[in-house]
Amino acid sequence: MDITFIDQKLYEIKEKISSGRRLGYEDGLALYNSPDLIGVGYLADRVRREQHGQAAYYVYNQHINYTNVCINRCRFCAFARDKAENGAYTYSLDEVRERLMARIDEPIRELHIVGGLNPALPFEYYLDLLGIVREIRPQATIKAFTAVEIDYLSQISGLSLEKTIATLKDAGLGMIPGGGAEVMNDRIWAELFPRKINSERWLEVMEHLHRAGLTANATMLYGHIETIEERVRHLIRLRELQDRTGGFSAFIPLAFHSRNTTLSHLPPTTGTDDLKNVAVARLMLDNFDHIKAYWVMIGEKLAQVALSFGADDLDGTIVEEKITHMAGASSPKGLTRERMEHLIRSAGFTPVERDSFYNPVRPDGEREAALG
Repeated sequence: MDITFIDQKLYEIKEKISSGRRLGYEDGLALYNSPDLIGVGYLADRVRREQHGQAAYYVYNQHINYTNVCINRCRFCAFARDKAENGAYTYSLDEVRERLMARIDEPIRELHIVGGLNPALPFEYYLDLLGIVREIRPQATIKAFTAVEIDYLSQISGLSLEKTIATLKDAGLGMIPGGGAEVMNDRIWAELFPRKINSERWLEVMEHLHRAGLTANATMLYGHIETIEERVRHLIRLRELQDRTGGFSAFIPLAFHSRNTTLSHLPPTTGTDDLKNVAVARLMLDNFDHIKAYWVMIGEKLAQVALSFGADDLDGTIVEEKITHMAGASSPKGLTRERMEHLIRSAGFTPVERDSFYNPVRPDGEREAALG
């Protein structure tokens, strides 16, 4: 079945996609600026179904945000605190152990571990943290520490970036989450997060991680002060690094939540923009296998719709997520496996429980043949 586009520019983009030609900067602008949301979604959905059929992935995971004390204090962040500030916290290693043991009867396959840059924590804390997780969850993948944290750990350890990565990997680090890039642009960096590493360093750290054999995700935080042009350039820079390394597994568009931040005057993202970011990512990031609809940020219902706009993954069950909820997210703090599979099936797709590397798994831990 074909489609009649309201936006005539989409015919040319469709032809490029059909002939296997890569979309360029101007195409990205045209997609973002198109008034034909359904047309853009159609193009993204067609590419998504060619790659993944009816499969929609999710992982049974647990989040641990080990501290919110952070020296960077980015303007868009509602999570970070100074050491003596009300609401500041840091988990002791015993508290990390308690949180892991509290869910020991659940079939958790991935631990997602990120936190602030807390100057009170020595490098050994991070190694011990990895050791505790590996001891309690030896079969689970430890997806921990953004590129921002990795750069910081290199500083406090006194080790080179390469040696820091190797040491963390030996301690149990198995994969890298994609946070910290925000929107890769010097203007935005200077205005919103000047204490954080800039985009060139983020890409450099990611490339070192990829070269060390560690798979990573990539993200873009949208809906604050960025322009459409800056979004497109961000996607292209990710695509260029992926061309060199092939180390990115999935891309996650992150909808900005402004409540409790210094940008609280900004309105929330719209459903149209949320779906457009998923769809444009699917079409521009032609070398990324997976695009996530992060239900924590856009809600369960819109995440379902996003599965027909280019997304093939709803991320995970996620319990105890703090970062987005401290910025005002109204989504649940976790979903059961049954709820996740219901969301996927009722959206017309086939749920595929996966591990961190998109190997489909049975509920009893046995791997099964890929669906779709």
